[in-house]
Amino acid sequence: MNANDTHTDTYEHGLAVRKAVLGAAHVEKSLGSVSEFSRPIQELVTEYCWGAVWTREGLDRRSRSLINLAMLTALNRSHELGVHVRGAVNNGVTEQEIQEVLMQTAIYVGVPAALESFRVAEKVLADLKVSEQK
Repeated sequence: MNANDTHTDTYEHGLAVRKAVLGAAHVEKSLGSVSEFSRPIQELVTEYCWGAVWTREGLDRRSRSLINLAMLTALNRSHELGVHVRGAVNNGVTEQEIQEVLMQTAIYVGVPAALESFRVAEKVLADLKVSEQK
């Protein structure tokens, strides 16, 4: 994102990054099932989270994924954690690195939150392995 981008530009950049990280099928499903009520939040997420922040040069996508795993564990947001485990793998994060981030959260966030995140991450990673075998 640069100072000359319009909201449409930032949204389009965000949509491209969101699809690259989370997978086009996931994003198209999310946006395809959006209601008129939830459309504004989906547009905000795409434009600002993905278009204004994820496109910044200060951190690479891999680093952003690792940070998100820790933050989503701290916030106990299991659904979003699962989405971002998939994104982390797409961004080149290894299973061992995911495990290490979650171990770190056990100390700083708490064991119950880390346990839940381990359960979520393990299921997502297993699902990804099954998908790869097909």
